[in-house]
Amino acid sequence: MEDRRTERVRRFYSEVPFPSYGARDTLGSLQARAERSALARLLDEAIPQDARVLDLGCGTGQMTIFLANGKRQVVGADLTRGALALAADAARRFGVEGASFVETDLRRPGLAEGSFDVVLSLGVLHHTPDPRAAFGAMARLARKGGIVVVGLYNTFARLPHRLRRLVARATGMRWILFDPVLAARAAEPARRAAWLRDQYLHPEEHRHTLGEVQGWFRENNVDYLRSYPSALLDGEALTGAELFTAAEDDWWPEGILAQLGWARTLAGEGGLFVTIGRRRDGR
Repeated sequence: MEDRRTERVRRFYSEVPFPSYGARDTLGSLQARAERSALARLLDEAIPQDARVLDLGCGTGQMTIFLANGKRQVVGADLTRGALALAADAARRFGVEGASFVETDLRRPGLAEGSFDVVLSLGVLHHTPDPRAAFGAMARLARKGGIVVVGLYNTFARLPHRLRRLVARATGMRWILFDPVLAARAAEPARRAAWLRDQYLHPEEHRHTLGEVQGWFRENNVDYLRSYPSALLDGEALTGAELFTAAEDDWWPEGILAQLGWARTLAGEGGLFVTIGRRRDGR
């Protein structure tokens, strides 16, 4: 059953790889687009220049290419061969030597355990049949003391989008209300179509709370450091140097209230939140 569900996701992304490249994209335009994301900027500042990084579920490799600067070696891994071909072609065209790409399945990644300083997976595990098991496989790829970064749809923050999607599907995709990403991509048909399919027509989707993900961390010997956005109500401002350090507090009632607030602040981008941890030195 899980194999059939995984194959459906593979076919889905084979038809329209995500995220797509614009016809006029260059390394400069890709970097500028990434730098408009506060999270991408923080990751670039936080990850050491000589780190070995795994971008698990990299799609067309845009984050992989963005992070492959300095002496970093960044491996982009995905289950969709067509997306990986686009990623490798873009890296060649842009002259990015630190990026490489491999085909793999999150459930059985063909990569050596404990071989990466930083393992990140952004917007991927919630499209797998068993996100909890997929996270376990992901966490084992980080070295002891290495960083694990996972981005998932949040149960609360995803609610506004689910209402938009309900209306869109009920009207045969004729009415798509208040989607700022679609509006921003009006002049980029390929990127607009990729977002539309990924957000409104995906065959597999799960949503998660911060507490649930913290449970995954404990099960896999990963110490929780922080979430992004912050799970603290005072909304601590972060620098890249602080991204991989422990938050000032971790009080679950405050975390619930913060997540309720994310339904407003994260709704425009689909309700994705990020949880960061460090793999323990011991087993």
